[in-house]
Amino acid sequence: MCGIVGYIGRANQAVDVLLDGLRRLEYRGYDSAGVAVFDGEKLQVRRSMGKLRNLDALLREEPLTGSVGLGHTRWATHGKPSERNAHPHRAGSVVVVHNGIIENYRELREELEGGGSEIESETDTELIAHLIDRSLRDSRDLLSAVREACGRLVGSYALGALSANDPSTIVAAKNGGSPMILGIGVNESFLASDIPAILPYTRQMLFLDDGEFAVLSEDRIQIVDRDAHPVEREPKAIQWDPVSAEKGGYDRFMQKEIFEQPRAITDTIGTRVLEHEGDLDLDGIDLSPERLAKIDRIHLVACGTAYYACMVGKYMIEQLGGISVEVDLASEFRYRQPLVGESSLIVPVSQSGETADTLAALREGRSKGARVLAICNVLDSTIARESDDVLYTHAGPEIGVASTKAFTTQLVAFYLLALKIGLGRRRLPSAEAHARLSDLLRLPRLIEATLQLDDQVRAVAQKFFHAKDFLYLGRGIMYPIALEGALKLKEISYIHAEGYAAGEMKHGPIALIDEDMPVVIIADKGPLYDKLISNLEQVRSRDGKVIALATEGDREIAAKANEVIYMPELGEFLSAIIATIPLQLLAYHIACLKGTDVDQPRNLAKSVTVE
Repeated sequence: MCGIVGYIGRANQAVDVLLDGLRRLEYRGYDSAGVAVFDGEKLQVRRSMGKLRNLDALLREEPLTGSVGLGHTRWATHGKPSERNAHPHRAGSVVVVHNGIIENYRELREELEGGGSEIESETDTELIAHLIDRSLRDSRDLLSAVREACGRLVGSYALGALSANDPSTIVAAKNGGSPMILGIGVNESFLASDIPAILPYTRQMLFLDDGEFAVLSEDRIQIVDRDAHPVEREPKAIQWDPVSAEKGGYDRFMQKEIFEQPRAITDTIGTRVLEHEGDLDLDGIDLSPERLAKIDRIHLVACGTAYYACMVGKYMIEQLGGISVEVDLASEFRYRQPLVGESSLIVPVSQSGETADTLAALREGRSKGARVLAICNVLDSTIARESDDVLYTHAGPEIGVASTKAFTTQLVAFYLLALKIGLGRRRLPSAEAHARLSDLLRLPRLIEATLQLDDQVRAVAQKFFHAKDFLYLGRGIMYPIALEGALKLKEISYIHAEGYAAGEMKHGPIALIDEDMPVVIIADKGPLYDKLISNLEQVRSRDGKVIALATEGDREIAAKANEVIYMPELGEFLSAIIATIPLQLLAYHIACLKGTDVDQPRNLAKSVTVE
């Protein structure tokens, strides 16, 4: 998502390196950009909305010269896209660029404003600049000030800081999922959030670990831990070509995007969760009791993977919000003369925001007086512009055609929406709301833990990639997850796969089961577990090969399945998101073993803009 570039040295003009590096990070997605450069006398900041070409035009009108600076491309999380919310952020003598989420930013803002600080933006990043500037007044150096400020932060961050009082150094810090990369040159040093940004300038790189800080100067890079003790680390020589660099060391974009899901989910949750209050702030979207009283039905419309997200969303909204929900394929919605009116809420769901059928469904609903709340990943896309409200998923750009992180962030968006509706309709007791919000904040860490199953899933794929057909079974909320798992396998491996509600297996698909048919069963310890085990026994009795996704601690299922992949448990709704991860990995590894084009499967397009 957001991109960071920093430079200090004598070999280049800082602004040239910063702009070049930011261009190499454009694939990550962003809505604004900016640079800060020390010109020999003072720190100068230039920022602009939109694409880098806008910043480039501004710099041609108001050029910057200097040998040290920081640059940033921002994807909005705190505050809407605007010039004042763009990075770098300044406070006194300090400028800061930052990726990540500061969870205690509200408390910090109240404290800083109470102490007389003037906060100009809506961002959490500006607060970091103020903390560093305040600490710098009492500290000997920038490193000490950054360390002290970071001690106040709760959340994830990768940041770079520069002070006009000591422009001979840049200080970087890292904690949490956002990467921070240091590049070693000749009489110059580099800082970046991803390798491609600085690969043209150096291949000697260091990687910061959580809790570490780095001091960059022209002739050296020093790493220290939380207690300022030096950390010795040998640089790594990066041998990637430019395309491999964009993949971040992964073999394929789809693999990279699967492993980006903890960060994408963290960014989508953002600061929307008000855990202390037991409430949510969905970017100002009005879901008050008064607004919800005017809605008697919700229509979810989408295509492909997003349609399966809608099916999950139906479970969430009906059970947590207590309101009737219909799910439609967008390509069918307007042709069935839907009963939609002013008391309806239409929720179109689209990764790109340009899906033609989904846009047509949106327009059909609006023409009949319905209000529209879109779930979308692309700022200012057509669907976003034509909706009354937008709940953005902050997945960042998805290069692989088969959706992964866009799907899981859509599920998170639906969970946020369902909780907010439940609160607005007074369906959720305070204790339950607090517990569900707390569980949601745990989700990214459990997704990280689930990704550690990669080697085990690869071993399972090795046993079954020669199969001609697969059957995926789930019950309840796991039924659409089974559909999505089957779709992933079809899309990228070209193996025929079908998803079914497990209770429907005996109404037809059971005729297909034999010793050559792998059956993937999502056997989580949910409310329908016992019934699912009965379905599993029916598969085994017909010699089907069972691959079970099971809840950690369920040892009984090992005797009933050929392969068991254990996953963390986080309640019925959030466990559905977790279950998606092994299914993505299974499809990915089977496709790789078959040698298909994983990122660009045949006949498919990333954004379907025709009916």
